[in-house]
Amino acid sequence: MLRIIVPGEEVYDENTETFLTIGDTVVELEHSLLSLSKWESKFEKPFLSTKDKTTDETLSYIECMILTPNFSKESFNLFSKENFEAINDYINAKESATTFGMMPETKGKGETITSELIYYWMVAFNIPFVCESWHLNRLFSLIRICNIKQSKPKKMSRNELAQRNAQLNAQRKAALETSG
Repeated sequence: MLRIIVPGEEVYDENTETFLTIGDTVVELEHSLLSLSKWESKFEKPFLSTKDKTTDETLSYIECMILTPNFSKESFNLFSKENFEAINDYINAKESATTFGMMPETKGKGETITSELIYYWMVAFNIPFVCESWHLNRLFSLIRICNIKQSKPKKMSRNELAQRNAQLNAQRKAALETSG
């Protein structure tokens, strides 16, 4: 969860003829499958696409991320540049200690990822729905781990098998100090 502080606003009170400062507001946001699902139901298109989002679409996604009750759309006008940068950094954060080594990221274009597809993966891998409120990148890491752990190991080609055997034989020769 991301917690940002939206700076207060200075307003003029006509009754007292003075300027008043309305205090800072703490806003809590969550980049999650729930947020993604809300946005996609509104715009009826995949959020996780390479196509650029309009300003309205971007602000709408931020609105879908907000957990703070009674947050008004007008409050977006008070967001500072730093607030938007913090939100962007949070969305792009890895949010996991898991690494995947030298594995390729993708195998071609693949399919369009939508919230329904992510829910399908959760069902297929028996991931509890409570995880839908996790940071989206953390959920993707869990799904990827489940996929790796449940897939059959890739068979070695003859060339790879010969290289592995040659390497093992060389290690054994060195350990036993023999020539063959």
